[in-house]
Amino acid sequence: MTERERFRWVRGRTALATFALVTAVAAGGVWWSQGADRASAVDVAPKTSAVQDVKSPGKPSGSLPGVRDCGRGEPEIKPQVITLTCVDVGMVATAITWERYGSREAEGTGVVQVERASGAVADAGFPATFRLFAPETVPGGRAFTGLEVTYEGSTPLGDTTEMYNLA
Repeated sequence: MTERERFRWVRGRTALATFALVTAVAAGGVWWSQGADRASAVDVAPKTSAVQDVKSPGKPSGSLPGVRDCGRGEPEIKPQVITLTCVDVGMVATAITWERYGSREAEGTGVVQVERASGAVADAGFPATFRLFAPETVPGGRAFTGLEVTYEGSTPLGDTTEMYNLA
């Protein structure tokens, strides 16, 4: 290898290493700059008590299991609102319409409300299908313990289907 070829080879490696370093720093900067948006989502998230008035007044019956919000309280039959992330209340299933509500499974459609979703200026809503399953006896009656959310288009977390434990 001549001196000239060696110089080109070293220069090419240096350019490649510089490109990789700049790309990593830029990606880290974007992630770091969005930290405030991720942190503020908790502050502006809809509080469950604020949306309680839109829930149906259904009480558990002997044959149909209900849903306990964040695993607390008495199970409610055919709720219109279900809190998905109980820690920060950043994701809430709202406007749920139940097409089928049985003793073993329930299916409905609605919207998952996400506060400040991935850099968005305003709150975001994602149309979804909801499936309740795995009814069990819990304090207060029978309640579904599992929830499957299937998004009909774009998704807040990147997955088309998400599973939640409602126990």
